[in-house]
Amino acid sequence: MNNSAIREQLHKQIDRLPDELVGQIADFTMFLMTRREIKPLYDEWVHSQWQDLALSQFFRDEDEITYTLDEAKDVYKQ
Repeated sequence: MNNSAIREQLHKQIDRLPDELVGQIADFTMFLMTRREIKPLYDEWVHSQWQDLALSQFFRDEDEITYTLDEAKDVYKQ
């Protein structure tokens, strides 16, 4: 798999993650960039910009998952 395909897959996976994990990925990315002395693009973000990112991730329509009553009962039994 080439770098372009890896980046595309990574973007798709990150878009589907909960905000908590996205924050951890951002922290890890910051760590790697600091280690290689690469200036991060979001280093100067203020709290409101991080909050906007978190809210945009939280309110994505594609995250809605619907279950049937039978599926919910099955999970409850387990």
